Amino acid sequence: MKLLGQALIGGQPVRGAGDSFRAFDPQRGEHIEPPFHSVSEEQVNQACVLAGAAFDAFRASSDAQRATLLEAIAGNILDLGDELIERAMAETGLPRARLEGERARTCNQLKLFAGLLREGSWCDPRIDPAMPQRAPLPRADLRYRLIGVGPVAVFGASNFPLAFSVAGGDTASALAAGCPVVVKAHSAHPGTSELVAHAVVAAVQGCGLPPGVFSLLPGSGSHIGQALVRHPAIQAVGFTGSRAGGTSLMATAAARRQPIPVYAEMSSINPVFLLPAALAARHDALAAGFAASLTLGVGQFCTNPGLVLGLEGPALDRFCAAAAQALGGSAAGTMLTAGIAASYQRGVQALAAQSEVSTLVSTAHTGCQGGPALFRAGAASFLAQESLSDEVFGPAALVIACRDLDEMRRVAEHLEGQLTATLHMNDADMDAAQALLPVLERKAGRIVTNGFPTGVEVAHAMVHGGPFPATSDGRSTSVGSAAIHRFLRAVCYQDLPQPLLPPVLRDANPAKVWRRRDGLLTQE
Repeated sequence: MKLLGQALIGGQPVRGAGDSFRAFDPQRGEHIEPPFHSVSEEQVNQACVLAGAAFDAFRASSDAQRATLLEAIAGNILDLGDELIERAMAETGLPRARLEGERARTCNQLKLFAGLLREGSWCDPRIDPAMPQRAPLPRADLRYRLIGVGPVAVFGASNFPLAFSVAGGDTASALAAGCPVVVKAHSAHPGTSELVAHAVVAAVQGCGLPPGVFSLLPGSGSHIGQALVRHPAIQAVGFTGSRAGGTSLMATAAARRQPIPVYAEMSSINPVFLLPAALAARHDALAAGFAASLTLGVGQFCTNPGLVLGLEGPALDRFCAAAAQALGGSAAGTMLTAGIAASYQRGVQALAAQSEVSTLVSTAHTGCQGGPALFRAGAASFLAQESLSDEVFGPAALVIACRDLDEMRRVAEHLEGQLTATLHMNDADMDAAQALLPVLERKAGRIVTNGFPTGVEVAHAMVHGGPFPATSDGRSTSVGSAAIHRFLRAVCYQDLPQPLLPPVLRDANPAKVWRRRDGLLTQE
């Protein structure tokens, strides 16, 4: 497919009316053809108006129709073949195997939501039948379900050009909920975005759905995203990126005449707790596993283990030595963009400049290349210096030496909200883990035991979220089937005639969906 460098507004290719820009190959250090054109605010408006016009018809489509749409998108993405993988490789510097795996994950996310729709109970149907003879007052017939909130703005992420981008989890869950989607493509991979967008548009057209169900808006600069979030047709936002970017969108959404929710994944250092018995018994193995997790994808995962906590002493010293040796032998890797690489270098330099921080590993950083870095500090210094809690996006981590388990717990209490928290433990650490667990449940969306947090399974039980600033709303997840709830709201129907009720709430229950009737789950 020839890339046109165009937006797709309501399914139609349109040249952006704004400035031109090109993708950048971080591996080769050169710009890539063709030129793309940023959309104007008027073109943002066109996409949003079309999305608003499409909403009622799209949310009225059957679960089976939307499941077919999601499956068609997955099939069309696979049909792009090597063209998609090679363009993504050029725009991100990521290796083929990583991108092929990410493509599979993207398709699996779409299929997960298709399966959820075909099962049918995603809308949580509830029926409390009328009780006209109840004394002292009769009860009306009450029926409840969840429906889509309306058009959703989705922002492509820099570090996942497929799985958290144009047809990624935010788009899949919004479409499953019956919400049209307007995607702001990430400016670092516009060609990848355009290819996937054509796959989505072809599926929308093939399923006979309104053209406003999906639009793609390319462009550089924050003004496009701000205009998108301000538009009155948009009813929710899905974002993965920096804390500054996420909080800026949150402020815009809150300042609207009608405020809307922003589901932003932003910042997490994902603490790893090495409990005493596990550390004493497995320090070398733990160091090897940690080093592999830290450097995976050049550290550009939102679940990267950026903080390690252990009790000071010989076992932690041996862990640090083994981790430093493993990291010191790791070559620098190509980071996603020049901006990410520069930010990483600044973060590493800031840590190295702290007088209370010891540098265990420091590798050279040039251009878009980023090498691993490892630092160590005492718990007292960490508690006293707020900047030591800042995320350094890349393969850098800070080891915190705690005097005892009480101090380790105080550090845990001090942490901001996290996507993950990890416990490495043996049976002898059970009491220590039990003492930490309530704190970690308050701080993190996912608690990992005897593993490492990189790698987020696409599954019904997965939570990829956490208290602020890991996400803007710690009640939500952006991965797993529960992600659909971000883009749903409840409606109760009181005494509505049977013909006007949605099929899932009619007495006959034609699809035999599981429903809660008088509080009990039943297919009746």
